[in-house]
Amino acid sequence: MAENEINVNEQIKIRKEKLAAMQAEGKDPFQITKYDVTYHSLDAKNKFEELDANLKAQLDLDLDEEASAEQLKILHEGNRIEVSVAGRMLLKRVMGKASFATISDLQGNIQLYVTRDALGVDDYQAFKKYDIGDILGAKGYLFRTKTGEVSIHVESLTLLSKSLQVLPEKHHGLTNTDMRYRQRYLDLIVNPEVKDTFVKRSQIIKEIRNFLDGRNFMEVETPMLVSNAGGAAARPFETHYNALDEDVKLRISLELYLKRLIVGGLERVYEIGRVFRNEGVDTRHNPEFTLMELYQAYTDYYGMMELTESMFRYLAEKVCGTTLIKYGDIEIDFGKPFERLTMNDAIKKYAGIDFDEIKTDEEAKALAKEHHIEFEDRHKRGDIINLFFETYCEEKLIQPTFIMDHPIEISPLTKKKPTDPSKVERFELFINTWEMCNAYSELNDPIDQRERFAAQDAAFAAGDEEANHTDEDFLNALEIGMPPTGGIGYGIDRLVMLLTDSPSIRDVLLFPTLKSLN
Repeated sequence: MAENEINVNEQIKIRKEKLAAMQAEGKDPFQITKYDVTYHSLDAKNKFEELDANLKAQLDLDLDEEASAEQLKILHEGNRIEVSVAGRMLLKRVMGKASFATISDLQGNIQLYVTRDALGVDDYQAFKKYDIGDILGAKGYLFRTKTGEVSIHVESLTLLSKSLQVLPEKHHGLTNTDMRYRQRYLDLIVNPEVKDTFVKRSQIIKEIRNFLDGRNFMEVETPMLVSNAGGAAARPFETHYNALDEDVKLRISLELYLKRLIVGGLERVYEIGRVFRNEGVDTRHNPEFTLMELYQAYTDYYGMMELTESMFRYLAEKVCGTTLIKYGDIEIDFGKPFERLTMNDAIKKYAGIDFDEIKTDEEAKALAKEHHIEFEDRHKRGDIINLFFETYCEEKLIQPTFIMDHPIEISPLTKKKPTDPSKVERFELFINTWEMCNAYSELNDPIDQRERFAAQDAAFAAGDEEANHTDEDFLNALEIGMPPTGGIGYGIDRLVMLLTDSPSIRDVLLFPTLKSLN
């Protein structure tokens, strides 16, 4: 066994012995049920700085620097700010009759000045035995140390929870990536930037809701367990519902239920929720992820473009304070109008091939062979167009770009373009080479939709495990009548990655999917 493991095990043993001794003395920290917190760290510091500025304004400008400092000290003593804070102790420096400690809470860190005179001999001795990682409650007043740090002069200290494990060494932190994801609680404690990412994630979702509320959208919830997992090209997870003795699936999309609500007269609806796709894991994919879909009656995919561009610009300003976003070494400009290209025009621009001149499946497949693009026998012209786009175009789309007018073969739930029935009124927004959202002028013709479902059933029979299946209840809803509707789905996790400069989807999921260690 390595020496450091022996040391850690010995430290854990000592911590447990300390806990046992406290419990024997009737001072079990785990019996404490609450603690009155009046300030968090940043709020407390800001309150002191506000008072400091006000007191400085009261000083006689004719005083010299030393006299001003002494006068300011006297003013502070007469205007003490009493605080009660709580947090995890990350640093401790014991120096005889006076010591310093640093505790961390939701807002950051604050220093404690702990003295034997203020606490009393017994409580000061108890503090000296506390360990890094222990959770403390501290009451006292704010002051500024000689080094200029706003701190708390502690008058009462309470051990609220005993940490029995040893935190990673403070200078090196928790750097093992797999361990960070598996023990996110530890990652949040020792890596402050991780906490900042998830605070910002929460803010992003809050601002999305604010934006949509301002446009009179209604937030709803739809089923996660479904008999027919449709609305996207993905393989679902399957399970069994014992009470009904029925096989069910976890949803892969929010689409078909939200459209039912449009049929029912709820003209603007959205949902933010988890969906589940039985697919691989990489830096941009996790089997369960957060999707937002919204549907708006009486508009089309152009309406969805305007909404999307406005919302992304709004989020950049609200969350990042600027429309110029840094992602790694790239600067992305949300302030400029987003570029708009049809899929065929994008391929023509980046690959030099004009698919408007390629009319048959056979011509498209011959072109794919010529360019060494792999395809399957079941693929049609539209599938080949999409393969060319993925191969030649996606990597070029750094600045926000709407890719429009997809082939009908890859868009089973979308309205045809009246001027070209081989294409549909659909767009995807690409930023930093990533697909950020997918939008349609929604297909509301039940006869056309039935034919598209039949084509999807045939594709599934031919081996496409991601194909949709006919949904009779959804077809019934369309037969009742759905108004012209624009709809869109956003990958919330990718959006958070972009706005927090995070390299992997696992960095923006509190608990990403990992292979079991058992």
